Amino acid sequence: MKIIGLSGTNGSGKDTVGHMLAERYNFLFVSLTDMLREEAVRRNQLVERAVLREISAEWRRESGLGVLVDKAKEFYEAQQIPYDGLAVASLRNPGEADRVHELGGQVVWVDADPQVRYDRIQVNKNIRGRAGEDEKSFEQFIADELAEMNSSGDEATLNMSAVKEQSNLRLLNNGNDIAAFQDEAEKALAVYIVK
Repeated sequence: MKIIGLSGTNGSGKDTVGHMLAERYNFLFVSLTDMLREEAVRRNQLVERAVLREISAEWRRESGLGVLVDKAKEFYEAQQIPYDGLAVASLRNPGEADRVHELGGQVVWVDADPQVRYDRIQVNKNIRGRAGEDEKSFEQFIADELAEMNSSGDEATLNMSAVKEQSNLRLLNNGNDIAAFQDEAEKALAVYIVK
């Protein structure tokens, strides 16, 4: 199984890369964040970043640091349609990057300037179906990001800086041309996709 783990800052373009892999290379794209959103709804909790962080940490404590990647892999294996690979976004704990590597996969870090990302999210919040979740000031956006970038001392919580350090490839997405970014990502990922 080919597996590519996508990580990076909020609004950087991880899903854009995942959709490119799905459309051009027959990968199944699984959003771990959407999986956590569904769990929050199932629990009748607010769908907000703090709640998603709590649920993911709980699952890691119960089932291991790579549990979210394992859940995506199980979903992939249960599909009736044959896929050529699995793209998983958003890795936010180093145990998830470890698990992708254990499965023979690669980890890609996607980033962009914070103001570019914030503006992108505000423009697209209704399209993304996250209007309530994304409705925040730039200062709150940055505060949320800082809470996710560094370890709290509990290995089950988010530590995106550590995931970034484990990445095999880094992509920068400061533009607004989605197709051009997908083409750039495709070229950068070619060695991993066609193995």
